[in-house]
Amino acid sequence: MARKTDRAQALSSIPEGLTSEFTQRIDNLRSSVKTDYLKSEMRSKFVSSETDPADVRRTRAIFKWLCKELDNEATNTRLMLLHEEYNILPRVTWARFRSFCQSLVSSILGDVPPNECLIGTFSGGASTSRARAESHPAFKYLGKAHVTLRALELFSTVVEDIPGWIGHSDYVLDVVPGNVMFTVPKKTDIDRVACKEPDINMWLQKGIGNYIRDSLRRTGINLNDQSINSSLARRGSLLNDLATIDLSSASDSVTRELVYQLLPETWYTLLDSVRSHVTIIDGEEHRNEMFSSMGNGFTFELESLLFYVLARATTYFSGVSGIVSVYGDDIIVPTEIYDDLIWVLSVMGFEANAKKSFSDGPFRESCGGHYYDGYDITPFYLRKPLETVVDVIHIANSLRKWAEVPGLGILDPEVEDIWFWLKSFVPEVLWGGVDLSFKFQLVSPDTPVMRLQEESVRSSTGLGGYFHWLNATWDRTSLREGVATSSRLRNTNRYRFKRVRQTAVTSLPRLFLREIA
Repeated sequence: MARKTDRAQALSSIPEGLTSEFTQRIDNLRSSVKTDYLKSEMRSKFVSSETDPADVRRTRAIFKWLCKELDNEATNTRLMLLHEEYNILPRVTWARFRSFCQSLVSSILGDVPPNECLIGTFSGGASTSRARAESHPAFKYLGKAHVTLRALELFSTVVEDIPGWIGHSDYVLDVVPGNVMFTVPKKTDIDRVACKEPDINMWLQKGIGNYIRDSLRRTGINLNDQSINSSLARRGSLLNDLATIDLSSASDSVTRELVYQLLPETWYTLLDSVRSHVTIIDGEEHRNEMFSSMGNGFTFELESLLFYVLARATTYFSGVSGIVSVYGDDIIVPTEIYDDLIWVLSVMGFEANAKKSFSDGPFRESCGGHYYDGYDITPFYLRKPLETVVDVIHIANSLRKWAEVPGLGILDPEVEDIWFWLKSFVPEVLWGGVDLSFKFQLVSPDTPVMRLQEESVRSSTGLGGYFHWLNATWDRTSLREGVATSSRLRNTNRYRFKRVRQTAVTSLPRLFLREIA
């Protein structure tokens, strides 16, 4: 019993003031491009009891979202009335440009949606009928589900193609007007807005999103791999031949009229039938000018498709050949068309984030990769106070990842000192990890003994788990990653020590000195 008590004490024995001491030590690092960039970015997403309160951040986020809706209303009107002979680019009319985009979309998706694109799956996120704690996909096949009226009409046409499930007599569908807004922490001063979709809408949206994703992959746009954009950003920082563009509130700026103008009518009708036309904000109904929001199961894929098509059309009419790559609103194009594309996007209702878009100079950023003259200077973020051993392990591993030359070690003795200082707050039995992304064991050249494991509550999903398995594997033609059908509630904020098998890798290169210019 004493041993368990000692371990419990070790997990909570983090001294007050550790966060401020850590940030001070980072601020005291010698100046360089990489360290100065870390200092400017590390606390940009920090949230604590001493930063702006949650209700203030939430209010700002909702106000920003509603302001964007006013912009979207103007964009819908502008695109609806845009003259066919309007020169969207020099000597390129809107009619020609739009026709090229429509043809490209059709070549990617096809003119008519196939039936199989409607057969989706449930995600593990919260929905309008279920909170996060009860949002395992398997649970959504039982009991009740929400759906909008138009989505219900469409769902009823594909129900016979769904294995099992709907024949279950206890399943009840309730019609709701639309999705429900919520916010999550984003930055120190403002939250991020997202929406919980009705269950059946999300199920249909996921099927469409997966189909668009697969179609884009056949075109050369792989939305399953962020490293493509990251490596292209590095190339752009080195050769200055590629520009990186990041858009502000991109998914919330995709308007109804833009989707109507660029997609085949059958595709527009399909997507329009399963999206939420109404968003509930604190009990009040808001009719959307945007086409879909974050939380919709096809928003990411749809915006990727639109940005790819707009970028490809701009390269074509500008007479420029070169790489075009998109991952959501992370867009990479030849430097020569940067200004033209920014203009086209603005006409379509999008605003480039000037702080995160780059067309000249040694810096580029895309998909979490930040590069200066070809060197990786990607920062890490201190998002919350260091209050537990898990927090310390996570930030120590993040510091090491930031400062490490792959396969070699720590870059600077100052950083080495900070890392050893953090290490002193981690119980020795938790040293010896090898995975820098793992927050339950400190990566170090020590022999591993134990790691932390989240305590979780397991429960059987029963019949719902069976339906989930049937639905997720009905079209499987080869062995793929398995489908999890058991419910496991995490985030209990409780951990236990788990012994590490001694077959694990037990050494890392020693820390060493390397000066940074």
